[in-house]
Amino acid sequence: MSGLFGICIAKKNKISLATLLTGLVSLSVALTLTILLLASYQSNKQSLFETTFALNYSAATKMSHSIDSLFQSMRSGLAYTGTRISAGDLSDAQEIQKQLESLRLGSHYFNSIAVVDETGLVRGVDPPSVGTTGLYIVTEAAKEALALKKPYISKPYTSATGRLIVFMSEPLYDKDGIYRGYIGGSLYLQENNILNMMFGMHNFNSDGSYFYVVSSNGHLLFHPDKSRIGTDGSANQVVQKVLRGASGHDEVTNSQGITYLAGYSPVLENGWGVVVQSPISVVYDELNRNIRAILFYTLVPFVVLMIAAIWLARRLARPFVALANLAGRLSKGERVVFPNVKRHWNREADLLTQTITIALSDLQKQTEQLTHAAMTDSLTGLTNRRTFESIMAQWTEEKYPFALIVMDIDRFKSINDTYGHQAGDEVLKHLARVVTSSVGPHDICCRYGGEEFVVLLPLATVPEALITAERIRAAFETRENPLGIPITVSSGIAHYPSHAPSAEMLFQRADHALYRAKEAGKNRTIVAD
Repeated sequence: MSGLFGICIAKKNKISLATLLTGLVSLSVALTLTILLLASYQSNKQSLFETTFALNYSAATKMSHSIDSLFQSMRSGLAYTGTRISAGDLSDAQEIQKQLESLRLGSHYFNSIAVVDETGLVRGVDPPSVGTTGLYIVTEAAKEALALKKPYISKPYTSATGRLIVFMSEPLYDKDGIYRGYIGGSLYLQENNILNMMFGMHNFNSDGSYFYVVSSNGHLLFHPDKSRIGTDGSANQVVQKVLRGASGHDEVTNSQGITYLAGYSPVLENGWGVVVQSPISVVYDELNRNIRAILFYTLVPFVVLMIAAIWLARRLARPFVALANLAGRLSKGERVVFPNVKRHWNREADLLTQTITIALSDLQKQTEQLTHAAMTDSLTGLTNRRTFESIMAQWTEEKYPFALIVMDIDRFKSINDTYGHQAGDEVLKHLARVVTSSVGPHDICCRYGGEEFVVLLPLATVPEALITAERIRAAFETRENPLGIPITVSSGIAHYPSHAPSAEMLFQRADHALYRAKEAGKNRTIVAD
């Protein structure tokens, strides 16, 4: 009777039950694929945005620290030379010229350096071609520096020669504390200077990312487009934030209407700001590539699966409900525990249930394998850099104390050059085995990159970390290695939070300690100051 009722309904509406089931199954499979693509798209988009923001902010912070250190060194250089000059006779032009030339050529900090006495008379200038020796100062910046009688740095200004200049000075006092004038250095922003030497004028990456530096009043001091140097960028919202002393990241549209993902950080020493930005189009290009890759690998299996499901749907509809629920949960990223499938009395229903369950199970395994591969270094099997940085960020955010060991194989380049990269890879795997066998079950071992490895020791103190690092170093030195020659490793140690308040600074401290270990003769462990 029920069959007859179905036939009547089919005839009345001109849609058979088999066609209806086929449509439902087709729609279910299509929706599953769509949900999977949308979930993947949103997840990858968020991940790419966060990664780009984090990388640009990290780069801006490192550059601002570099500029900060540079200007401290520049001030120290001026102050030291000024002390030597003020201790002598300002009328001794030959001695002043000698001191200025020594500072300019020895440090390459400034394009020109001058000594001005308390009356505003230029007592000496290097290079001599500037030609202002014996003349009185005329620029507002020079007069302001003379009147302040304290360390000074100017905003960008155009000199009488048409140069765009940033000027900094240190006051001169004699042994009796009497003000004798100042020693000042100039940077020619549109010519070769110390900023160009540090960062290079062509800082465009292949993906369109670049950085620029702004002065305290928002004018561009450094930019890959040389014609932009000196122009006013204060209308940019990111520039406004960094000049207020803020640091972070933001999405910004530049004067050409191009949207960028920017990271920014202020330079504390002089009030400047550094902005590193990447075009947002790069993120969407990567997203599109990911979607195409997913479609390429999943479309054919899903089409085959859909065809099989349509053929079986003509015979039985009931198994599809349970299978669709599993597929929906899997597409949302849930961890699915597949139940033991009971044998169905209907052959077609039984075959369908077994096939789709196996296919979804394989898909979940492949997803888990891809996730594991994304977190693991393929050569050594250790945790990779991305996972290491994620753990570091989480621990520092949660104020969770830990110790960090950064280690580097001594003279690894020589090993690669002498024995070949394949032998070098065996040495890296050997170190990975030594490290994992020398630490506890809760410690995290990571290959950071190249021949550099790191170990995170949760809740460890500095002495405990030192013992672990020395145990690794001694084991690596004494155990038989693939090359059969003595190979050593140097290590640097830092502790959170006693050595640094942030993950980036902590790694810098440990890396600097490693550098000191290398300089001290290698094959040793040094704890950060």
